Amino acid sequence: MSKLLYIESSPRKDRSKSIRVAHAFLDAYKSTHPEDEVVMIDLWEKQLPEFDGYTIAAKYQVMHGQGFDANQQSAWQAVVDVCSEFTSADKFLFSLPMWNFGIPYKLKHYIDIIAQPGQTFSFDPAKGYSGLVTGKPAAVVYARGGAYNSDATKGYDFQKGYMDLLLGFIGFTNIQSILVEPTLAAPIDVAKTEEAAIALATNIAKSF
Repeated sequence: MSKLLYIESSPRKDRSKSIRVAHAFLDAYKSTHPEDEVVMIDLWEKQLPEFDGYTIAAKYQVMHGQGFDANQQSAWQAVVDVCSEFTSADKFLFSLPMWNFGIPYKLKHYIDIIAQPGQTFSFDPAKGYSGLVTGKPAAVVYARGGAYNSDATKGYDFQKGYMDLLLGFIGFTNIQSILVEPTLAAPIDVAKTEEAAIALATNIAKSF
């Protein structure tokens, strides 16, 4: 039995295109993988630890191979707990809208917690950085009001590019992207775009 972790980052819920497509993915996945466990993290409900002064100090202690004081230990344990929840999964599904050409701040907060030395990546002076979340597939559903596939617009996309970079940095090599764009087009065109995204998501989920 495998565990699929679904990370949801839109607050729009029933009005969200990324959530609608992700739920279609999950429906198809559950029907074809009935023995698997599906765990959802709604980033608008999850209480994440602050990445405060104690936490950043603890991170540098880890990077320098040194111990913690009591405050640092408590702060770092809260980070480790979130990282362990993430790395315990075998497969990953993310859904996210584009905000100001990037990702929602709730998702950025989550990433800032899980992207930690000794948890999701390692560093060796001779070899550089190595991702620790390896051999696991990820699917990412992106919704954005515009289309960012032309020379004139692709430079504005700090959503998909950032996720590809971050996931690759922590070890993912099998990343499948599902785009819902442009969501600000005419309603009939948006409906066709969403239908195509749902079809792609469903197809990916069946063999995920």
